[in-house]
Amino acid sequence: MSKILITGGAGFVGRHFIQRLLPEGHEIHCVDLLEPLSGAIDPKDWPLFQPLEFENFHFYAEDCRDWFKNHQDTDFDYAYHLAAMVGGRAMIENNPLAVADDLSIDAEYWQWAAKTNPGKTIVFSSSAAYPVHLQRPDHYVLLKEDMISFDEHLGMPDMTYGWAKLTHEYCARLAYEKHDLKSVSYRPFSGYGEDQDDTYPFPSICKRVLENRGAPEIGVWGTGRQMRDFIHIDDCVTGVLKTMDQIDDGSAINLSTGIFTSFVDFVKTASDILGFNPEVKGTSNTPEGVFARGGDTALQNKLGFEYSLSFREGIERALNCFSK
Repeated sequence: MSKILITGGAGFVGRHFIQRLLPEGHEIHCVDLLEPLSGAIDPKDWPLFQPLEFENFHFYAEDCRDWFKNHQDTDFDYAYHLAAMVGGRAMIENNPLAVADDLSIDAEYWQWAAKTNPGKTIVFSSSAAYPVHLQRPDHYVLLKEDMISFDEHLGMPDMTYGWAKLTHEYCARLAYEKHDLKSVSYRPFSGYGEDQDDTYPFPSICKRVLENRGAPEIGVWGTGRQMRDFIHIDDCVTGVLKTMDQIDDGSAINLSTGIFTSFVDFVKTASDILGFNPEVKGTSNTPEGVFARGGDTALQNKLGFEYSLSFREGIERALNCFSK
């Protein structure tokens, strides 16, 4: 069994990795400050899984930057570095300087890793790292990993969040070249799940449809025509676990389905599951981000991963969960 560090482990993504890894007998060290509005939940209150029932679970309620200074263990087999200032579209657009904290968090992580040499770092970048000019209404494509090249071209990423994630990826590359630190970077697209914070579109839209069941009209952010590539968190976890040992030099892998879904179609699908057909209207005074963001799946498939849960099935699971 492996000794595993998961920073930001009480957040949405971290909880699902721990839920998968703990029952397998791995020794999990979870570090999370439980910052308000971050989506982190105290382990005693996790909605889908109770980690405190496992003796191999160790929790540290502190800023990972402080934890790095106080813990110099040199025997971690894997380090999943998830700690970050994250939030929905409103956070990215309305509070961009808060995201700059990610640079500090990642800098402290790589300094710690250079000293302690974990066996493998799992780097969480973002689809926000991709150039926004490839995601416009008049020109959008499925985004391929090689559309970002630190040797040739980067393009303008999505706000400060995208820049921070690009920097994180570049540090992973340098860590491999200069310190022989093995890592792999992941660019998740629109990950979703039943226990995701309501600041994200998926749970908020599902709950809005439930609350307005039978209504003639439902509103969505932006125009509603904006499209995303929705992939269930369980598939994200599976994708990482299936591919993470195949790349060591910090190179990136998408976590995506390759399917564009508009927010209008999202609402219509959820409404159809519940048996009604409202008119879906956008609200022009709310942020919507780029027009179309979807991830090419060729590299994932080549490495042996393909998503399994359709978006309709994922919506149905969430509606059933939220209805209880």
